[in-house]
Amino acid sequence: MSTQDMPSDIAPRKSFFAENPSVLWFLGALGLFTLSVSVLAEGFGLPILSTSMVKVLGMTLCLCLIAVAMDVVWGYCGILSLGHFAFFGLGGYAIGMWLMYARTEGIVIDSFENAPIPPTETEITDAIATQIFGVVGSNELPALWVFAHSLPLQLAMVVLVPGLLALVFGWLAFRSRVTGVYLSILTQAMTLALSLYLFQNDTGLRGNNGLSGLQNIPGLLHVPQSTLALWFFWASAFALGLGYVIFAWLVSGKFGSVIRGIRDNEARVRFLGYHVEHYKLVIFTLTAIVSGLAGALYYPQAGIINPAEIAPIASIYLAVWVAIGGRGRLYGAVIGAAVVSLASSWFTGGGAPDIDLGFYVINWTDWWLVLLGLGFVAVTLFFPRGIGGLFDYLVRAK
Repeated sequence: MSTQDMPSDIAPRKSFFAENPSVLWFLGALGLFTLSVSVLAEGFGLPILSTSMVKVLGMTLCLCLIAVAMDVVWGYCGILSLGHFAFFGLGGYAIGMWLMYARTEGIVIDSFENAPIPPTETEITDAIATQIFGVVGSNELPALWVFAHSLPLQLAMVVLVPGLLALVFGWLAFRSRVTGVYLSILTQAMTLALSLYLFQNDTGLRGNNGLSGLQNIPGLLHVPQSTLALWFFWASAFALGLGYVIFAWLVSGKFGSVIRGIRDNEARVRFLGYHVEHYKLVIFTLTAIVSGLAGALYYPQAGIINPAEIAPIASIYLAVWVAIGGRGRLYGAVIGAAVVSLASSWFTGGGAPDIDLGFYVINWTDWWLVLLGLGFVAVTLFFPRGIGGLFDYLVRAK
């Protein structure tokens, strides 16, 4: 039966993109941005954008991805998590372990190349352990690094470690029906405990030294950093686009209606017969996994990761980004993360000139956090729906 023969009261079901045109707008803008950066990048096309700038933009896209995940768990489900950056950092540590091990293994094997007697596997492993952990006074490879030699296994850890931690934590918290500010405090306590634990030298992750040299990709050492930066930028853009579509699809259907109901009135949703804890657990775990994947893309571009990256303040910044961009709008989370992270790079990286008042010199490296705080207060007071909410005013004006 054709569409014309259908009864007038039965309309054909629209496609996902037809019902959510903002997703297509976002993908179009992301594609145009990716193409523009690619053409202007030092590694391809016109050498207008430096390699360091391409890396900054790639890292910004990763931060936008975790901001989208944070918006889903907070803006849509009402769970103010102050620990999602911990999952981001765990993903970075998981991939960083393979990067350090494989790179060090190549260095060790090259050093034994002219040895009169070929080294044994044990000697190679001991030499790798000494190279990596000598900085913390150890010459043994911790059990934590048992899979570090295998890229597929470490990629699995990128997903499994944040996912399992979120699953266990969420199951314990949600089954106890901890909500509101108490749940936020618990997530912050989890993040603080994890960061303090990783600061210790005997954790197997080099303590305060963290993992470094992650920008040197094993097997691709002959590839210029300008080209690698562009590859990671493309991967980050693809991950952000895919994550945005998946989350937009998730929150647009019945599942999205339920989690918004949990956000607005959890008791009523529970009274209607929905297993609220199950929905919360799914959202909390899924967003943790996506955060871990974003971290796995971020830190090879940053080149280093240490426990300070997992400190609670990072997760608080994440919540600020989403609030400034406009929570409950996926594109708002992207806008907030992009604007704040790029502004932070500009103000703290020496891009913003100091202001000499005669009696005092404003150094933006020191005053950036004050400016960020004032911006957060201003948005909260005058634009409670965030920067993304401005689109609503423009639509109404038309």
